[in-house]
Amino acid sequence: MDRFWNWKQDGESRQLTISGVIAPNSWVNDDLSPRIFQDELNAGQGSIDLWINSPGGDCTAASQIYTMLKNYPGDVNVKISGIAASAASVIAMAGTTVSMAPTAMLMIHNPLTSVGGQEKDLDQAIQMLAETKEAIINAYELKTSLPRAKIAAMMDDETWMNVNKAIELGFADRMLGENLDTTDCYSYSDKQSQLIVLNKLQPQTKSTVSIKSLQRRLSLLSHQL
Repeated sequence: MDRFWNWKQDGESRQLTISGVIAPNSWVNDDLSPRIFQDELNAGQGSIDLWINSPGGDCTAASQIYTMLKNYPGDVNVKISGIAASAASVIAMAGTTVSMAPTAMLMIHNPLTSVGGQEKDLDQAIQMLAETKEAIINAYELKTSLPRAKIAAMMDDETWMNVNKAIELGFADRMLGENLDTTDCYSYSDKQSQLIVLNKLQPQTKSTVSIKSLQRRLSLLSHQL
């Protein structure tokens, strides 16, 4: 078993670290590692601070970890300390909140595989990659509310994002070290709400109304609430 994660309990706080290559030998035929991860996840209660510094790795492992974290009853606060690339970026999308260090990077791209054999084997690999991409887009779309076509194009281009770009596009929520007002139980972000609305409007309209005009309308609406 290749252990790329580690748990630490500090009082009531639980800390999970994912570093290095995710499942370098894959979880496709590995029943033990996912079961151990799930058991350790369920061994405690309360919120989890998940620190990520990984270039990516196995899509199957990332998918399973993403699903386990999304189903966890407590908050999962993702903190990207260095890099969350490829499969690691998928895991990051499971966070209740996603924070990035000022120097951190997040990268998304198309899934990769290596295959040999007959023509039908290559055709099956192509279909598998296409479906894998659609599955990954599901995680990014749920987090960012960006149009699927835009996310697909970003993956085609192998898109790298610093913390500011990641926050702008909805892949992250804040920068680590920012002063946050923790006295309010509920918060409302005008900027994030406007980004979500604009992202929904852009691909669905052929109107010549400018983005700035839409932003002004949203600003007027927010003042009326």
